[in-house]
This record gives sequence, structure tokens and C-alpha cells, in this order.
Amino acid sequence: MLVTDEIQIDTYYRALLERASDYVGIFFVGVKTTGVFCIATCRARKPKRENVDFYTNFKEALDAGFRPCKICRPTENALAAPPPVARAIELVRANPKERVSDWQLKQQGIGPEFVRRWFVKHYGMTFQTFQRMSRVNTALQELKGGKRATDAAFDSGYESLSGFGYTYKKMIGEAPRDSTVVTVILIHRFTTPLGPMFVCATEQGVCLLEFVDRRMLETEFRELQRLLKARIIAGENVHTRQAEREIGEYFAGRCRTFSVALHAPGSDFQLSVWRLLETVPYGQTSSYQAQAEKLGNPQAVRAVASANGGNRIAIIVPCHRIIGKDGALMGYGGGVARKQWLIRHEQRYAEETSSP
Repeated sequence: MLVTDEIQIDTYYRALLERASDYVGIFFVGVKTTGVFCIATCRARKPKRENVDFYTNFKEALDAGFRPCKICRPTENALAAPPPVARAIELVRANPKERVSDWQLKQQGIGPEFVRRWFVKHYGMTFQTFQRMSRVNTALQELKGGKRATDAAFDSGYESLSGFGYTYKKMIGEAPRDSTVVTVILIHRFTTPLGPMFVCATEQGVCLLEFVDRRMLETEFRELQRLLKARIIAGENVHTRQAEREIGEYFAGRCRTFSVALHAPGSDFQLSVWRLLETVPYGQTSSYQAQAEKLGNPQAVRAVASANGGNRIAIIVPCHRIIGKDGALMGYGGGVARKQWLIRHEQRYAEETSSP
């Protein structure tokens, strides 16, 4: 929210002048003279006190019309995993079959309590749960490749087959012996210039890509698990990595079409609407009315809008390019300010390319 308490504002302004790192993510400052918003450690020239507004959430700064600063990149640096957490995650990735203990973290100069708090806040789970999911995902891939459950259990650091079987079934929903028919949805978090996103993928492709503060995200998770008859666990695969790479290129203005495989369950009508969304050119917009007409049913505007809102794969399936017939931005799960930013972002790069 917009900070109005004068004492709090004075504290935040001093922190901004001092570039206090412990205030990163605590406040976001909108600079009225430049139209950008920053984090406390921004290296840019400091604005006057009367020319700034402070917000407790970057989305509120976006909604107020400010854009992310290109120097401090507030939506990335304030919400990305801090260096100690990033090192802890790399330890897990480098040792996917081993449990990283608190002692090992301390040996690397990493505070276990800090890592745990960050994971609960940003992932909704503990670091130990994240590790268990990573190990179970590794074991699942090996079991599908023909490895015996006993070998997978002991290679994953479990001291008994029963302990491995209990954890595996709790997370996957099936016993290790049934792994050949198991479908799991892997979820991975990464940052973008408009805030962090979750990408979910099965072995077939990406099934969800949303900003982490998207309204009704938990409902989408439940619906996705029901439709695919699968459990969501933390992990990565070739599709999540490709999606993260292509989205990064998109925000840098280098990617206009996506090649990552998609696995989006839905009704026949929803699928037809989502396929049509992918035909709206980069840098252009369409309307719900126009989409309904292209589907051969001009009266189905509300149904098209509903299916558009049910899209779970943001940006790649560009529902942000659909606006009202009168030009109004209408709703967007990630927030109208993000929708406006995405449209302007694409139009800017499209114009640069078309300019002589």
C-alpha cells in the first residue's frame, strides 16, 4: 500500500539516501519526476523528498503508473533469491540425490534459519521439503528409466526402502513400483522484470506460467492437478528451463514467438480460444468481440472472455493482447498494470523493428 505515515516515510527516505541493503524488498519508492520506481540500494541519483512516494509492494507502484528502474531492476533484485539462498539451491542442484544438512549450509557460511524463512515466504514450503521433492523427482525419473526401487531408494540417501516408499507415495500419490504410469507436475520459481513467476510442466510440456501473486493461483493449482490427475512437486525439467530462458529473452526484446512445448488441459472450446490467442501478432491487440467472430460465433463474447480468463499460461499464450472493443484494457489475472506494461513493451520493440 501507499505509505502515508510521516515517521515511516522519513525512515524509508533515510534508508534510500544511505542505500541500506536491509531495506531491499521492504519498500519500493516511486520517483514522480522520472516515473520509475526503485529499491533502497539503487545507484541512481537520489530524488528530493517531496518527489517520492513509498509503497510496500511493487505491484502497487506499477498500479500507480510507475515503471521498473533499469538500474536497480526492483522487481527482480528485491524478489530474487538472495545470495545465501541461491547458494543453498545450487547445493541441491549439484547434489540432487543427497540431503543438504544444516551443518553443510553452515560450512558454506549460509544461515539455515534464514534459508528456511525465505522458502516458507516465497515457495510456501520449507527448504527440507524442497529438497525432498527434488530427490523424489530424481528418483522418479530413474524409476521410469528402469531402475529398481531399492537402488533408487539407497542412491537417494534413504536408509530404508520403507522410508523411501512412504515419502515417495506421500508426494507422488503412488508407490514406487507404479512409477511407469505416474504423471507429476514440476513447479519452478524464477524472476522477471514484472516480478517472480511460477512455471509448471509435465513431461509433455508447460502447463502453467503465472505471476506468483496472480489472483486465484491456488485454485489453478488444484484444477490443474485434478485435470491431469497429478501432484505438483518442486523441480525442473527441460520444459521449465526452456520456458525460463525464452521468457528472459522475451523481456529483453529478443523473443517474439515461443517454441517451448505446451500441455494445457481444457475443454474443446477453451482450447480453440487459446489456440486463437496465439495467432494475435506480437505488438498488436485484438478484442473479445473479434475473437468471437473469428470462432464463427459473434454472440459468444462472454464465453470467449471466460475462456481467455481461464488461460493458465501467461505471455506465451498471450491473453494480455486481448482488450475491450472500446480499447479498454479490461481484466488480467496478473493485474491491469502488468497488462498495460506488456502491451507497451511489445509495441515498442515492434516499432523499433519496423522503423527504417
